[in-house]
Amino acid sequence: MELTDVKKVVVFDYGFGNVRSAERALARVGAEVEITRDFDKAMNADGLLVPGVGAFAACMTGLREARGDWVVDRRLAGGRPVLGICVGMQILFARGIEHGVETDGLDEWPGTVGPLKADVVPHMGWNTVDAPADSRLFAGLDPADRFYFVHSYAVQDWDFEQLNAAMTPPAVTWSTYGGPFVAAVENGALSATQFHPEKSGDAGAQLLTNWIGTL
Repeated sequence: MELTDVKKVVVFDYGFGNVRSAERALARVGAEVEITRDFDKAMNADGLLVPGVGAFAACMTGLREARGDWVVDRRLAGGRPVLGICVGMQILFARGIEHGVETDGLDEWPGTVGPLKADVVPHMGWNTVDAPADSRLFAGLDPADRFYFVHSYAVQDWDFEQLNAAMTPPAVTWSTYGGPFVAAVENGALSATQFHPEKSGDAGAQLLTNWIGTL
């Protein structure tokens, strides 16, 4: 990759993500990475990565305190790419329900993040996914490739109303643990994964390479 082709990616640091792991993974696949919550830097980067670990409600509180909700909204309004990971994906949906408590998300997509319907939680370890044939994130990856998950909650029903027939509908990738759940979504400038690509070895590196290629 020539220097002129290097993409600048900000890992948004609002206190609820494995920012160092994400930084290293992005740097390994050729991005120029900075960890910051600086508004201007987050707005002007080629790509913004929003990580997330822990509880939905705590992540939303931290994101709002860091003005991350405004950054995500403004970037998407301008068609600037954003990638959410793990709880950083979950908060992009309309709401999350944990221990009976409902918390509003960013509402970029309709849907509710709720408890996995499995005998054993969290879902921790490697799992395959079922990606659409036209997926850009999963281009070049094999259906047998596995990704690393750590979560007890997920979106298990997808109901997206396509208001403009001329627009490309979101590409939704699924996985299964106790039942089907949304493992990734690609929707114009906004992409997200429930799994951790930065912890998913070669398959995760290929996915991050694919994302950077869209910047």
